[in-house]
Amino acid sequence: MEPFIIKEKQLMRLINWKELSQDLVAGISTKNGGVSQGDFSSFNCGLHVHDSIENVLDNRRTLSDLTGFPLENWVAGEQVHGKKVQLVTASDKGKGAISTATALKNVDGILTKEKGIMLTAFFADCIPLFFYDPEEKIIGIAHAGWKGTVKEIAKEMVAQFAANGSVRENILVTIGPGISWNHYEVDEYVASQITKDVRDKVLTVKSDNHYLLDLKELNREILLHCGILRHNIDMTNYCTYREHDLFFSHRRDQGRTGRMLGFIGMLE
Repeated sequence: MEPFIIKEKQLMRLINWKELSQDLVAGISTKNGGVSQGDFSSFNCGLHVHDSIENVLDNRRTLSDLTGFPLENWVAGEQVHGKKVQLVTASDKGKGAISTATALKNVDGILTKEKGIMLTAFFADCIPLFFYDPEEKIIGIAHAGWKGTVKEIAKEMVAQFAANGSVRENILVTIGPGISWNHYEVDEYVASQITKDVRDKVLTVKSDNHYLLDLKELNREILLHCGILRHNIDMTNYCTYREHDLFFSHRRDQGRTGRMLGFIGMLE
């Protein structure tokens, strides 16, 4: 079953965990219903893409109203396509919310055990990974482009959940909207970064030294290999490249585009 539904034009809500906690708010924004113009039309939530800062903050305030988390409670990582993961506490509230300068440095994955914090990350083809442990009440989100994926940020997120009390069998993961395999061509250099044991599952030969890479499936394989149960992993059918009317896509839009915002938080 598709884990995301569209109730408001500005966002898709992650619903498959809602029955486990009514306080859990999670999902990803769309490209629609905002005030940004031109290449960033219209609900761009990224501050780092040369859009008007005022327009981005206006869009973020709209998302704040829809999610129930004020901007001063948002937290964002810098996102450098790495695998660094950081535990977030109340002292981090507001970091990255209104300025990239205050985002958590060199961080692509964040998790928290505290209510009242909205964890955020930004996407335009890279894979959003949402994490939830309903037993320990830990939530997390990670940004997994091809670099972060082959560096196994998914594995690092699981390790940090375990370090904070999670039993791996209890960790739930949803793989969110990103570019699908049939639109993601890579060269031999990228393909060579993928371990041989999963290459046949995630790479399709297109031509000499060029492949189609299934980033969503690669992240699922990494999660399985580090102890996440198969039935605890959900994967969306949405593709950021294919669904032009819903999503920004860095590859489709040739780099001139906005960013969706992935979010997860527990209301106080």
